[in-house]
Amino acid sequence: MEDVDRVVTLQDVKLNPYVKAYVDGGNATLGALGYTDHGVRHASIVAAIAKNILQKLGYPARDQELAAIAGYTHDMGNVVSRYFHAQVGAVLVERILSEMGMDPAEIAIVMSAIGSHDPEESCVAVSPVSAALIIADKSDVHRSRVRNPDMLKFDVHDRVNYAATRSIVDVDPDARVISLRLDVDTEISPVMEYFEIFLTRMLACKRAAEYLNTRFELTINGVRLL
Repeated sequence: MEDVDRVVTLQDVKLNPYVKAYVDGGNATLGALGYTDHGVRHASIVAAIAKNILQKLGYPARDQELAAIAGYTHDMGNVVSRYFHAQVGAVLVERILSEMGMDPAEIAIVMSAIGSHDPEESCVAVSPVSAALIIADKSDVHRSRVRNPDMLKFDVHDRVNYAATRSIVDVDPDARVISLRLDVDTEISPVMEYFEIFLTRMLACKRAAEYLNTRFELTINGVRLL
């Protein structure tokens, strides 16, 4: 084990061989089950969005970095199973960050954030890092997540993600608003189909935003819907 209380960064975590193996392995597991991308692409985007949310809202730099670390590692538990992957991932990350020498108090923050990010029907933010992770994770809807090469064989999740040609999370610190702005090709998937499968995600984002003393808004094709 490395010296305790080492300042571990997102870059350190990305270079850790166990993190690499578990992120790739979890993505492979979900790929075999027909899920969209949950690998490095998703991990990197969630890490960046989670960090940006806390940065724009004025949280300390270390909280921002912990949000990025939690964002990058949040889906590692899929390497074991899709079921209870949040709780499994929290346990996996504890060993890794401990061996890297991270402060135990910081590890606890990352663990609780990962363990609380799913299932989306009941996930509840327990810290600013946790809230930022929930919003970042549930907002990643985009055609680049689709792995199925045959549009004729798309399921509803493939179709909705593929229809999303642009996805941006914007933070207005003055108005205390966090906005998810989507451009959706309605010839591929109607907007109603988005709500059919992602309503619970948007409600999770709404609850997480409230924890940060902000309001969550959803705009699709220029029309505010939430």
